[in-house]
Amino acid sequence: MIPRQPLRLTQIAARFALHAALLAVLCAACAATAHAGDATIVYHKVFPGSDPEFVEIRVGQVQGATWDIRQIADAADPQPLDIRPALRAKIFALAAALNNFDGVDLNVHRRLANLGQKTFRYERDGVVHETTFNYTMDSNASQLLEIFEGFTRQQVDLLSIEHSMKYDRLGINDALMQFEDDLNERTLPQPDALLPALDKIAADSRFLNLARERARSLAERIRAATGAPPASAPSPPAAPGAQRSRGPAPQR
Repeated sequence: MIPRQPLRLTQIAARFALHAALLAVLCAACAATAHAGDATIVYHKVFPGSDPEFVEIRVGQVQGATWDIRQIADAADPQPLDIRPALRAKIFALAAALNNFDGVDLNVHRRLANLGQKTFRYERDGVVHETTFNYTMDSNASQLLEIFEGFTRQQVDLLSIEHSMKYDRLGINDALMQFEDDLNERTLPQPDALLPALDKIAADSRFLNLARERARSLAERIRAATGAPPASAPSPPAAPGAQRSRGPAPQR
């Protein structure tokens, strides 16, 4: 019997590299399988002269969503959007009822005012179906449009409130009143997304009492309707004269 020769270091390294390469290929295949078939619904609206002029909301079937709301001349700046699973499922159910926009004509072919060019698009594994319209009377399309327009209004309200919080404290009450009007319309899909901003205003003595009371009232109303948890207690202010750092003692 010929004795087995011990593997050299170079042979061990070569086998390790081969196993690692095979493992990487397997992991890539698994990742591709996991994401294969993950569809995306896109809502796109262009309305020059309005505010905002451009809206694009993208919603993944499994996870992920973004919004990009701006004027046409501004650079694209998509931001993450939190959508609850039930609402995500409803979006895709409505799209399915519209044959995922494949060969669907939603536009009302009448002489109507320009209400903005709106597009529903379905993307999956390189396949794209889309339909563009100015106004529709289709029930499923109207429900889907209401969801996306509601998200648009909700994000615009949040942007307006956050801008006033930073740059226009005296105007914060006007921003809150606009949000209240939209809330009364019952078209905002997830109004509790504004609770952090409302809680900050209610707890900040730098804002007018009128605005603080309105923010507090709106937050209570949203929590009563959605079951959102109560606001966390604000951190107590530092005691006067409290030592902020432990630097070296001053020389005498």
